[in-house]
Amino acid sequence: MDDLQFDPAGPVLLVGGYGTVGAELARLAAPSWPLLLTGRTTERGEALAREVGATVRRWDLSDPAPFSARIRAVVGVVNDPDDRVLRAAVRAGVPYADVTRWTARLQRAATVAATLRPDAPVLLSSSWMGGVSPLMASALATRTGGADTVEIAVRWDLKDRAGADSVEFMDRLGLEYEIVEAGRRRLITPLTDTRTVTIGSSRTRVARIDTPEQFTLPIALGVSTAATRIGFSSPAMTSALLAVKRSGFFRWGRGERWTSLRRSLLHSAGEGGIAQLRIDVTGPAGTRAATVTDPFGQAHLTAVGALMALRRILGADGAVPPRGLVFPEMTPRPQDVPAFLESVGVSVTEGTPVPAERAA
Repeated sequence: MDDLQFDPAGPVLLVGGYGTVGAELARLAAPSWPLLLTGRTTERGEALAREVGATVRRWDLSDPAPFSARIRAVVGVVNDPDDRVLRAAVRAGVPYADVTRWTARLQRAATVAATLRPDAPVLLSSSWMGGVSPLMASALATRTGGADTVEIAVRWDLKDRAGADSVEFMDRLGLEYEIVEAGRRRLITPLTDTRTVTIGSSRTRVARIDTPEQFTLPIALGVSTAATRIGFSSPAMTSALLAVKRSGFFRWGRGERWTSLRRSLLHSAGEGGIAQLRIDVTGPAGTRAATVTDPFGQAHLTAVGALMALRRILGADGAVPPRGLVFPEMTPRPQDVPAFLESVGVSVTEGTPVPAERAA
């Protein structure tokens, strides 16, 4: 059995700490805390460990060999399919955050955490970009007197880096998922209900996608409608993906045999992408919109979300750390979110909402 022990003077453990997102988080977190980076192959993490002054050790979550460490907190930056890290952290009373779960796995993790009744913080921050999208929704809700409707539109830059974990949502495109709309729950098919919205300076065609904030926002903020859609920097790619969906590929190609092909549609080793998303929140005082732009790409923006999660579970902003299970939008200081994003190089532009155009 894995043996994590809580040590307030110990390092912060980043599980998957030298992967695409983990490396970005390590660079962001290293100035504030000593770090322990783990993954399957330590040789891959040695250069990063030297760069940020961290320690690197092997912890392969698919290997049953037990792992032990004395740590002050743990952040999951790689898939934890059997909740191994979560269970070890809760048993030890170690503050825990995770940014890697799609909706079904987040729901399971929430159930596991609730059953184990943790005293230490358990922050499931796997919503889009490590929880940045619901955090911004929470910030906008402070200006609208609460949130009744939250609409999120993502612009995926095909020039950006996209590791295997980043495109796992491709595995879900053949599965219906539950949404809350006008206070009622119903099932919806991915890549439907298309709209054309302005994200930054670009008009982008977007379609529905299953993301965890559509599950957590109604619970945490009492939202009666939550919708997340995704589109691509190339209109041709958006049209092609919608055509692939209409062909039925995401239904008959759901098995492991087709995993590589599904993910290859978006997997990219590019280095020049810009991450952008737009959040529209409607409440009693009207509608407010904001566009979040990270010139360093989606891996960096996800790491920023993970950094905010880490700060939250450690009380780094002077707020009392939460006790037990929480979601990112349950932040005690939502009004501080835009300024923090700006402080790490992410721009937040608020403006007058422009109505989205429904597709014919």
